[in-house]
Amino acid sequence: MDAGLLAQYVVIAIAVLVSIVVVARKQFPGGVRRLRIACALPLVREGRPQWLRNLGKRIAPAPRAAGPNCAGCDNCGPSD
Repeated sequence: MDAGLLAQYVVIAIAVLVSIVVVARKQFPGGVRRLRIACALPLVREGRPQWLRNLGKRIAPAPRAAGPNCAGCDNCGPSD
């Protein structure tokens, strides 16, 4: 295989992966959040090396706010 053809395949594969991530985040935010949690939990457990725990913290999504004033997407906040 030519080096140029291999480079084209690599660029196309990266573009496809990026587009899959963008669509998944837009269309399935809950599923992406659950997937990130499932990937991060085994990494942040006690007894793991510090670099692995730091990686797990980066993968983990930000915690959600709870309560009546969470500013969530159900528009329960005060209206203007």
